[in-house]
Amino acid sequence: MTLNRRRFNSCLIAALGTAALPAWAPAGAAALEEGRDWRAVSPPQPGDAPGQIEVLEFFSYGCPHCRHFHPLVKEWAASLPDDVTLRSVPVTFGRGPWENLARLHFALDQLGELGRLDQAFFDALHEERKRLFTEGAIADWVAEQGVDREAFATAFNSFSAHTRLARANQLAAAYQINAVPTLAVGGRYVVVGEAAQTYGDLLAIADGLIAKARGEAAPT
Repeated sequence: MTLNRRRFNSCLIAALGTAALPAWAPAGAAALEEGRDWRAVSPPQPGDAPGQIEVLEFFSYGCPHCRHFHPLVKEWAASLPDDVTLRSVPVTFGRGPWENLARLHFALDQLGELGRLDQAFFDALHEERKRLFTEGAIADWVAEQGVDREAFATAFNSFSAHTRLARANQLAAAYQINAVPTLAVGGRYVVVGEAAQTYGDLLAIADGLIAKARGEAAPT
């Protein structure tokens, strides 16, 4: 069964959601096929981590597939070489509720609470079925988790959150992201994974693209 990049099989999602990080063999860069495994980013994009190969994880808390993929990406990232860095980029696709979810991400990061509450928020939305799309509902939930409500409101509505949201939207446009979750590597490649059957296959492609990016000059 092929894992479709826009609509994953629900049984596969359920299985991967409760499984440990699957084992996979990193795809050799030479074995990767453009169009099937990856597509080029044109023009190449500079990263925010000089001297590093930057991997971008485009996601949204509103995406149920991202809920399962996101923790696997984090576990995968823990074993990446020192010259590779991972950055999560929340996307909105122009949806007002998803903009609130993106600002939540930036606010939690600003408050130092992202690591503690990142997956918990995914679970609240998709497992507990809570309607956490408005600023008020999000603030209520965050307060229930022990975060100061006033401090959160300040971070949620801060210039920093709005600036980072604008930057995330610019990145999604520059990388032509039309589905999530999606990984991009080195400012040059987006994982397509048309033949991927598991999330591990997507990560294996990303490993191959990291090797490919390492052998090429960084975009300027």
